[in-house]
Amino acid sequence: MANPPAGGEFELIARYLSHLGAERNDVLLGVGDDAAVVRAPPGRDLALAHDTLVDGVHFPHGMPGEQVGHRALAVNLSDLAAMGARPAWALLSLTLPCGDAEWVRAFASGLDGLARKVGLAVVGGDTTSGPLTVGLSVVGWLPTGQALRRSGARAGDELWVSGWPGEAAAGLACIQSGVASQSVPLAELVERFRWPQPRLELGAALLGRASACIDLSDGLAADIGKLCQASGVAADLDGRSLPVSAALRAGAADDRQLRRWLLAGGDDYELAFTLPAGTDPAPLRAAAGCAIHRIGRIVEGAGVRLDGEPVDSASLRGYDHFLADPGRGA
Repeated sequence: MANPPAGGEFELIARYLSHLGAERNDVLLGVGDDAAVVRAPPGRDLALAHDTLVDGVHFPHGMPGEQVGHRALAVNLSDLAAMGARPAWALLSLTLPCGDAEWVRAFASGLDGLARKVGLAVVGGDTTSGPLTVGLSVVGWLPTGQALRRSGARAGDELWVSGWPGEAAAGLACIQSGVASQSVPLAELVERFRWPQPRLELGAALLGRASACIDLSDGLAADIGKLCQASGVAADLDGRSLPVSAALRAGAADDRQLRRWLLAGGDDYELAFTLPAGTDPAPLRAAAGCAIHRIGRIVEGAGVRLDGEPVDSASLRGYDHFLADPGRGA
């Protein structure tokens, strides 16, 4: 945000932040009053999620505003997807080091584009000064009593994952090393990091089918470990079935780096889920809009194994804000 201040708080709000997202008839009172008022649909449960993104921690310093705006909403929508919820409303808290109108315009454009695509309205929030930080609370709804949880997996279930885990971590590494545009595969990896895609359609399709589900944000092994802990079971991953994209293989220096990105990279915002053995995956593939892969099975016990051997503790720990290298940038 190198541009000089170009607007006060209220001018920036009025110009760029007052009309974000879709027009919804269940928003009775939106931006401009002391609180928003919305009408929840009858016979539905509400799902609520909140994420905070800090410059230099959750995204690289200097990341364009449009990408930050998209990312801030996408990572929250991924949490709703993991519950099988449809997004409805959001509250935005934006902390800015200065009133850079051009950056705020780009940020609003990125957030607004995704919000309108998924039918979400931003109904309020707050803007203040300080180190660049984005806080976003999202609310969605789903049929009463049908929320997907981490705690439903049972021994004998099959373990599945969407998309191509590891690509986003590889993309961040490309950005940090300055090789982001040296080849088509590397550019594809960078795009995966810059523009995460929440799997909302897949999450909705999993309702009534999946026994458990979790959003992948801290790494494949770590997040599957959380699902297993919540369910009181273990996971046995099949190394031959783990999805490795051509771009990820091209970006990895060796098999060790590829495995680290795949199992412990983080920032995937894919879904890992369990299905009772014998479940037909065809309806899920048709609804998902992305690839889904069977990667193993749920067994009795605890922890995560790869081809029968325990996954190393570093992969299971995942990203930890209070233990991590401050230069990670995501």
